[in-house]
Amino acid sequence: MSKPHELLYALHDSPPAVPATIAAFQHLLASFIAVVTPTLIIAGVLELGDYTPYLVSMALFTSGVGTYVQTKSIGPVGCGLVAIQGTSFAFISALLVAGLSVRKQGGSDEDVLAMLFGISLFGALVEVVLSQGLRFFKRILTPLTSGIVITAIGLSLIKVGMTDLAGGVNATNLGNSANISLGLTVLFIIIFLNACHSRWLRLSAIFIAMAIGTVIAYIADMIDSTTMVSAPLFTLPVPLMYGLDFDLALFIPVAFIYFFSAIETAGDLTANSLFCKQPITGPVYLKRLKGGILADGLNSMFAACFNSFPNTTFGQNNGVIQLTGIASRKVGYIVAGMFVVLGCFPFIGVMLQLIPKPVLGGATLTMFSMVAVGGIKILTSTTLDRRASLIVASSLGLGGGVLLQPAAIASLPGWLSTLASSPITVAGVCAVVLELVLPRPAEVEPESVTEAKDQPPLAH
Repeated sequence: MSKPHELLYALHDSPPAVPATIAAFQHLLASFIAVVTPTLIIAGVLELGDYTPYLVSMALFTSGVGTYVQTKSIGPVGCGLVAIQGTSFAFISALLVAGLSVRKQGGSDEDVLAMLFGISLFGALVEVVLSQGLRFFKRILTPLTSGIVITAIGLSLIKVGMTDLAGGVNATNLGNSANISLGLTVLFIIIFLNACHSRWLRLSAIFIAMAIGTVIAYIADMIDSTTMVSAPLFTLPVPLMYGLDFDLALFIPVAFIYFFSAIETAGDLTANSLFCKQPITGPVYLKRLKGGILADGLNSMFAACFNSFPNTTFGQNNGVIQLTGIASRKVGYIVAGMFVVLGCFPFIGVMLQLIPKPVLGGATLTMFSMVAVGGIKILTSTTLDRRASLIVASSLGLGGGVLLQPAAIASLPGWLSTLASSPITVAGVCAVVLELVLPRPAEVEPESVTEAKDQPPLAH
C-alpha cells in the first residue's frame, strides 16, 4: 500500500497486468453504484420498469466509452488522466421534472425517454461551448455561484432520497416502520464504515451497505420479485432507440445544470491532477481542463444518442488513485473495458431492479446530502461578506422556496412555471444575476480571495 504522497506507477507508466487489474477493479467498485443509481431513480420515479434493464446497461456502456475517451485524450478531447465517467446525479431533478411534465400531457414511456434524451443531447452543447471559452466566464464561474448551485442540487435531491427510504413514489406502504428501519440501517452502516480507519472499507461502504440491506430485505420478505421484467442475456447498443424530442421550457433547466457541471468537472480534474503529480497551473493544466470539460460534453451527447443520461467526471475515483498509488492510464483503459462488457448484459439491470427502495434511499440520501455538504465547503472557501451573504441567502431562499412550496409558481405562464419548478435553476439564475449586478466593495479584495475566484473549485 502506498502512502498518500507516493505513486507506485505514474501517469505514463505501464504496470503489470495483475496490479493494474486490481486497481481497475477498485475504480469499478468505487463508481459502479454511482453510475447505475441515477438511472434506477429516474426509471423508478417515472415508472419505466420495463425499460430499466436496458437503460442500466446503456449507462454502463456509455460510462465505459466516456472513460476511455477521457483517459486516452483523443486530439483536443479528453483530459489524459484516469478520470472515470459516469451518469451524473446533478441532472436527476431536472430530468424528473421533464419526465413528469410529459406524463402529465399523456405521453407514453417512449415519449418520456425521447424527451429526456433530446434535451440531454442539446443541453450538452452548452458544456462543449463553455470548454472553448473558459476565460470569458471567469466573472460568473466563481466559488460563490458554483457553491450555491451545488448546494441547491444536493438539497433538491434529498427529497428524492428520503422518499425512496420511506418506500418509494406511489408506494402503498410509504413510511411504514419496516421501510424506515431498513433505510436507516443502510444509512447507519454507511456512516459506520466511513468512520473506520480502513480505506478499503470507506471505499466500499455504499456497496457493502446496499448488499447487507438487500440481504436483510430478502430475509424479511421485502423484495418484490413480481417487478422483474424479462431481458435478453446479451444485447448490443442501438443508437436513438426511442428517438429524440425537444421542449424549450424543459431544456433550459438541463442546459443550466450543464453549465455548472463544467465547474464541478474542473474541480475534480484539479484534484485528479494533484493525485497524479501533474501540474495544476500553466498551459498543460489549462489544456487538461479544456479537454476534460469538452469530453464531458461530447460524452453526454454520445450517452443521449445511446439511450443514457448525462455523463460527468467522477470525483470519488481520485481517492482510489491515492489509495492504490497507481495513476497509470492503463488502469483507465481496463476500467473502460469492464464497463463496456458489463453494459452488454441486461440481466445486471434486472438484478439491480430488485433492490428495495428503502435500501436505495438509505444509500442515496447519504450521497445527496454529501453533495450539499460539498457545495457548502465551496461556499466557505471564499469570504462570505455582506454582499456574498445576500447572494447566498437570496439564491438558496428562492430555490428552497420553490422546492418546499411548488404551488407558489402555479399561476405563472406554462413555460415559466416549468422553468421555475427546478430549484436548481432558480437558485443558479438568481446567483448569476446578483453576482453580475450587485456592486462589489470599493476596497481591493485580499489576494487569497482573488486567487480563489480565479481557480476552479475543488468539488466533492
